[in-house]
Amino acid sequence: MQESETDHYATLGLDRKCTAEQIRTAYRLLAKKHHPDLHPDSPDAQARLQALNAANEILSDPDRRSAYDRELAGGEKSQRSAGATRVERNISHDVSLQVEDFLRGVSLEVRINDPASPHGLETYELLVPPDTAPGARFRLPRDEPFEGGFVVVRVKALPGHRFKVRGSDLRTDLRISARRAAQGGTEMTPGAGGRLVRVQIPAGVARNAIVRIAGEGLPKSRGGRGDLLVRIVYRPEVRVIRQGGFASRKAPLRIDTSRDW
Repeated sequence: MQESETDHYATLGLDRKCTAEQIRTAYRLLAKKHHPDLHPDSPDAQARLQALNAANEILSDPDRRSAYDRELAGGEKSQRSAGATRVERNISHDVSLQVEDFLRGVSLEVRINDPASPHGLETYELLVPPDTAPGARFRLPRDEPFEGGFVVVRVKALPGHRFKVRGSDLRTDLRISARRAAQGGTEMTPGAGGRLVRVQIPAGVARNAIVRIAGEGLPKSRGGRGDLLVRIVYRPEVRVIRQGGFASRKAPLRIDTSRDW
């Protein structure tokens, strides 16, 4: 059997643009989860582990992965004549995750209710590994009668009350006192992973100024992390003082002669 006949990316639940670190993480988690020792009553456990091992051996080797990618591209090109049938078997869907899920990973269950399926509800497991970038796509091979088709799931960041997401960058507000804005100094704000992040406030900072903290955003597709953009928010001090000289004067007495008393 040629390597291109098996989609090793789908076996690991990964997109073809995944990084080497994502391959290692997905293999480690799946191999541990589906090890035959943990499923002694499952006849498919050994076959599942063998498929995971084969996928890892090919995709973790840069040269073998490049050759495998070329085989996949060639196979897709030769199958374009059957493209209409393949499109009907494929399903694309976006799912919104919390900011923390991109850093720590999450396990999802994908359910499909396709009227064309004679077996009713389709259920698939999707493992989003830690350090996944927003916008990453995962391909899950569908069961019969849709063999050759995939469920393509794209993960997006769910907007929250604390963060706004722009690609791999995060935006948040930090409210400080007018005194801190004038004097400058250090403040702490929650980061994407839940831990506190140190923010250095420059003296005399302007309202709505942005302080960029490198590497505290979400993972990038090619490795590394985006930035945390902290907007500085404060209210200037306003004092209203009564002027003593004007307030102490007595207003002159006015006599209204327009009325008939």
